[in-house]
Amino acid sequence: MIELPRVVHFEIDAKKPERAIKFYEKVFGWKIEKWKGPIDYWLITTGKEKEPGIDGGLAKRTEAEPSTVNTIDVPSVNEYVKKVESNGGSIIRPKTAVPGVGWMAYFKDPEGNIWGIMENDKSAR
Repeated sequence: MIELPRVVHFEIDAKKPERAIKFYEKVFGWKIEKWKGPIDYWLITTGKEKEPGIDGGLAKRTEAEPSTVNTIDVPSVNEYVKKVESNGGSIIRPKTAVPGVGWMAYFKDPEGNIWGIMENDKSAR
């Protein structure tokens, strides 16, 4: 049986991260903690590990329009970048290392929706 890539992470951008953190903690009771990585990023835990669902992250907005990006776990970012491009999508953030986590890229599907793809690789630098 072929394993299908799954949505494994969501990312919320915020003009004022502290305000967004306060909102999501108070409204949904999510646990939000600052990541110990090289960028300002907060990890969001939405429930218990054994329950269905996904966790996410929050970052300072870098684009003009607000967005929520869902990230799909893939075995190879390079392979899926090619698949995205050959099927009418476009890469909007090229393959980038997330130190100690893996490789990621963002793409836009033919309808303009933005997605992330992530390849786990703890040796990424």
